[in-house]
Amino acid sequence: MSREFDWRLLLPAGIRTLPADLAAIVMVVLATGIAVLFPVISETPLRIALGLPFVLFIPGYAFIAALFPEAGEVTPDSDGEKLGITEGGIDGIERVALSFGTSIAISPLIGLILNFTPWGIRLVPIVISLSGFTLISTIVAAKRRQALPPEEQFSVPYREWIASARVELLEPDTKTDAALNVLLAISVMLAVTSVGYAVAVPKEGESFSELYLLTENDDGELVADNYPANLTQGEPTSLYVGIGNQEHEPVNYSLVVELQRVSVSNNSTTVLEEERLHQFETHLEHNESWQLNHTIQPQLTGERLRLTYLLYKSEPPAEPTVENAYREAHLWVNVSRSQPNRENRSSVSVGDGIETDF
Repeated sequence: MSREFDWRLLLPAGIRTLPADLAAIVMVVLATGIAVLFPVISETPLRIALGLPFVLFIPGYAFIAALFPEAGEVTPDSDGEKLGITEGGIDGIERVALSFGTSIAISPLIGLILNFTPWGIRLVPIVISLSGFTLISTIVAAKRRQALPPEEQFSVPYREWIASARVELLEPDTKTDAALNVLLAISVMLAVTSVGYAVAVPKEGESFSELYLLTENDDGELVADNYPANLTQGEPTSLYVGIGNQEHEPVNYSLVVELQRVSVSNNSTTVLEEERLHQFETHLEHNESWQLNHTIQPQLTGERLRLTYLLYKSEPPAEPTVENAYREAHLWVNVSRSQPNRENRSSVSVGDGIETDF
């Protein structure tokens, strides 16, 4: 006599003792962690296929399961027909609806909390936090459900659903029902195919690179504010420069830093004199960023000089300019002459080429 195969025997012993729906929740959490965090698998459509329910449904379902471990009590009428769910539990449809709603509330709330932690809103902290919340809720749900009498425990009637679906699809009462079943199967296949194609071939967003300048405030935080406006010849000034790669491909970046004396007239800017301060190079993968704390020690002096950062993909040209740069950022600064030591006279070159001793 053949026995029906129990798929739960494939699960680890610790998960096998859980109710079927809670065991499925644990398996989805584990599978999502693998699909998101493992380098090779994270590049496949499996990451999106598991990530969406992991964010939009799974945390809420575990939370609702912890709040409502009992099944809804069905009140029969005098003829034995089911009238509805009484207080003390919720039915499957309510449970699913609440799961979506609470997941949409829980996920942003966890992100908001992470924003005030040293880890920030990043992929790994979000996955770990949501996984931890879901697993803790699942443990609480399992404990509360096991504390109830078996007849009061909520359970997913998946065997009844499968049997009912098998009868409806394979044993239709009329030809019309058979035709509708075929149409339904085709519709489901088309829907799954469309979603699968959208996941497997996602439309890439806009490609761009970020270039930004930051300073360090009194609390040691990097901010886009309080940029230096007055520098002194030869004295170092600290700045942070950052690059972000959103090109959907790896990029080799080159960054040229120049101090320029410019003339602006009739909406046209002409570079009269320039001083090369730095040149940096870095390689970034897509969605990767790079920041560098560096110092500038200008020798060129004058008022309203342009401290210019020119970003290039690959090597920079022989004559880097704002016009041929891929991205450009600049600050307007005044550079005053350093106070010379009276015992050591020196000479510097001024803008008109005249050499002056002092």
